[in-house]
Amino acid sequence: MAKQVLAVHPTVPLSGVVIANGFAFISGQVPINDDGSIPDGVGAQTALVLEKIAALAEAAGGSMADVVKTTVFLVEISDFADMNAAYAAAFPSEPPARSTIRCDLAVPVAVEIEAVVALPA
Repeated sequence: MAKQVLAVHPTVPLSGVVIANGFAFISGQVPINDDGSIPDGVGAQTALVLEKIAALAEAAGGSMADVVKTTVFLVEISDFADMNAAYAAAFPSEPPARSTIRCDLAVPVAVEIEAVVALPA
């Protein structure tokens, strides 16, 4: 199996994207802007995370249309409706398979999302 690693994290032992066997595996993305700020509200946070995933998918050679699976981690399950509305905007048709899990996160944000992208041949 040939493996290509993109975007190795500078301070944590993980790769942002690993390409293997025709798939790009995108590590969990959190809604922190380059300047360290965090958008208010889970809807805005979800939108930012999905923008990051879109950029990583494109860097790997795919697009949001190629995302086949996501896992959404929510700090508060009561935020599900707001997260879901922002998520639906990013996947208006044929959304990927998805799991949503309520959990505590290592950073002070409301949502984290990871994704698997089936890269075009």
